[in-house]
Amino acid sequence: MNTYFLMVSRDMIFSSKEVFVLGQAQFIASHLEETFDLPSIYMVMAQLDVAVVTYVVIIDADGMAIYDPDERALALDFPAEHIGRAIEGFDVFHSRFSDGAFFVSAFTPVVSQGVAIGAVYVHDEDFEQGAVLIEMQNTLRNISISVAIFSIVAVALIVWSLMRRVKLIVEAIKQVREGQYSYRIEISGSDELALLGDEFNSLTDRLRETEEVRRRFVADASHELKTPLASIRLLSDSILQNEDIERETVKEFVGDIGMEAERLTRTTSKLMTLTRLDSQIPEELTKVDMKEAVESTLRMLRPLAESKGLTLTVELKDGCFVKATDDALHTIIYNLIENAIKYNKPDGSVAVRLRDYDDTVEFTVDDRGVGIPEDDLPHIFDRFYRVDKARSREAGGSGLGLAIVHGTVMELGGEVTVSNRVGGGVRLQVRFKKFV
Repeated sequence: MNTYFLMVSRDMIFSSKEVFVLGQAQFIASHLEETFDLPSIYMVMAQLDVAVVTYVVIIDADGMAIYDPDERALALDFPAEHIGRAIEGFDVFHSRFSDGAFFVSAFTPVVSQGVAIGAVYVHDEDFEQGAVLIEMQNTLRNISISVAIFSIVAVALIVWSLMRRVKLIVEAIKQVREGQYSYRIEISGSDELALLGDEFNSLTDRLRETEEVRRRFVADASHELKTPLASIRLLSDSILQNEDIERETVKEFVGDIGMEAERLTRTTSKLMTLTRLDSQIPEELTKVDMKEAVESTLRMLRPLAESKGLTLTVELKDGCFVKATDDALHTIIYNLIENAIKYNKPDGSVAVRLRDYDDTVEFTVDDRGVGIPEDDLPHIFDRFYRVDKARSREAGGSGLGLAIVHGTVMELGGEVTVSNRVGGGVRLQVRFKKFV
């Protein structure tokens, strides 16, 4: 940019010099057209004010200097092509900038009756404007050096700041890779790296929560599996170590072992279902009649409701089709109705309803049980969560049923809600988009 500015300034000065010097040469040549002998030339030059240029030389048609008051013509060594062009009737301009000065020259023909009889050579040397240009060049150079140094320092500081913040992120990644999920980055500012730091902190928070859930899940799963295994071990040891044990007692212990084994089977089956939901393995969904799914499930659960003395009310509407799988709907319906039966009051009631509203299918299960404390409602779909742990174990629950319901409903693109009913009991509702 500095070179371009200096070149433009130099060319502008050359242009102005060309206009000025050619003008002076043409002015002199116009006064010599009538008289071109040496006395007349001196007389004309004495009358004209040409002191504004450095010096003037007048050349005849043979290229010889006939007017050279400063006697510098021999030292000039005129280019032959310039003199030839002038004698042929053309204006010639030459310029250069060297040694801190502008040197400009102009050849103009002296024409008499249409014939060039000589030429006027005007030369000018300008050290003042040359000095100004040199000063500008030095000033620009100093400014450029200062700007370059400032830019280098500024870029170095910016790069150092960026690298320092990048190192913080890299160190944080290493810490998280080692399992330090509570590690956080403190990056000030509002640029992309600061936003990256905020996103990283959000990610570590999510990882920490996931790790806590995983550990709790493993602990709860281990506990759920350990309890029946311990019972089986205790019962089997009792049989093996007691040689005089009665046959009826052995039969009772073996029955208990079978019950515990069945409990293990149910728990592992639910854990496998949750694993499948977590892996998000896609299944092919088809058009399923939800009314048929509810009716087939109720046939399996009616004996359980009757054994507990519960009143089962059913209201099912035709034409409630959803996009799902038979197994997924069975899992949802079975767990909701089974929970309502298990955790109900003696001689209570369970109401099952299936309705559709415009483009929505709604499945509702109401019970007249003890309800759920408000503090427990937000956690009702968490894995292994039990409102009343003692009562849940007594009923054979593992705390996985509603978690499976929630995961399955989400996988099918529906929603499930839970709320306490006015007058006691719990209402669980599942909504799906109606499949037409």
